[in-house]
Amino acid sequence: MAPKLVFVLPVVLLGWAFQAILRPPPTKLCGSPGGPPLTSPRIKLRDGRHLAYREDGVQKDKARYKIITIHAFDSTKDIPLPVSKELVEELGIYLLAFDRAGYGESDPNPKRDVKSEALDIEELADQLELGQKFYVLGTSMGGYSVWGCLQYIPHRLAGAALVVPVINYWWPSFPAELSRQAFKKQVVPEQRTLWIAHNVPSLLYLWMTQKWLPSSAAAMHHPEIFSKHDMEVLQKMMAMPRTIENKSRQQGTYESIHRDLLVAFGRWEFDPMNITNPFPQNEGSVHIWQGYEDRLVLVELQRYISKKLPWIKYHEVREGGHMFMLLDGWTDRILKALVVGEEPSAV
Repeated sequence: MAPKLVFVLPVVLLGWAFQAILRPPPTKLCGSPGGPPLTSPRIKLRDGRHLAYREDGVQKDKARYKIITIHAFDSTKDIPLPVSKELVEELGIYLLAFDRAGYGESDPNPKRDVKSEALDIEELADQLELGQKFYVLGTSMGGYSVWGCLQYIPHRLAGAALVVPVINYWWPSFPAELSRQAFKKQVVPEQRTLWIAHNVPSLLYLWMTQKWLPSSAAAMHHPEIFSKHDMEVLQKMMAMPRTIENKSRQQGTYESIHRDLLVAFGRWEFDPMNITNPFPQNEGSVHIWQGYEDRLVLVELQRYISKKLPWIKYHEVREGGHMFMLLDGWTDRILKALVVGEEPSAV
């Protein structure tokens, strides 16, 4: 027995140690002892989780258009949509933003996937009594939530806009060579991160927290991921007074940004390029807005999606990067196109 114990005991201890390294720390839930404080209104979902939200624009009962906005990677509902007050009042727009699961003040969802994001949006709309139909607008990583809405709750949508929406390089409809060439254009740390998220998701936490090699360039806000236009946007934003604290990671990085990577670049239940037109009678519209110079979401893949789904209205901003909508009135143009069909004169 002794020789067996000498062999087995180190293996067991090594296994425990390896599990401890791979296992993320417990989430610091908002409102729990030692956790971040609760400062926002929240709804309680059917599964017991809470979803935090923020309302803007005109009063809900007087609104002509009700839009749910879906925030980007490493962001929250509290980062305001840069839309003009004049447009909001002129068109009668009610805006509802929320913290996606694990972000800000919303409880994490260890089972989070593209479908759960869409169902969270539907339940939020129902509990806040938005009516049978509403619009959705997702930016960057928030784009996968819009794809989820188009797949799972198309009957609830009055229209949808995807602004520089995240693309999964492993969607089956992409030609292998096109996807491979686009993937190679990402900076090397991002390539490694996305490959791990897709192929070895159990190692993502270890990869994102190790200190020997750079991990996600997006998570670290590495300058290489920003275009010239993006850098100009960032400089202008840095010159503005900073009044809003980014609380995206306050409950922990794993259930916020790490989980986002796992969902966006994992294995989906559906291929977005197989989605059917939710508005066959032109009773609504779906838009994709893409910056030509975007280094995070590549234009050639977005063009391919728009060709596979000709019912989507595709807008390409010639000098735009990943952050083009934050300045120069682009958000106003995006909202006008979504709710009243007014196309921008030049993109």
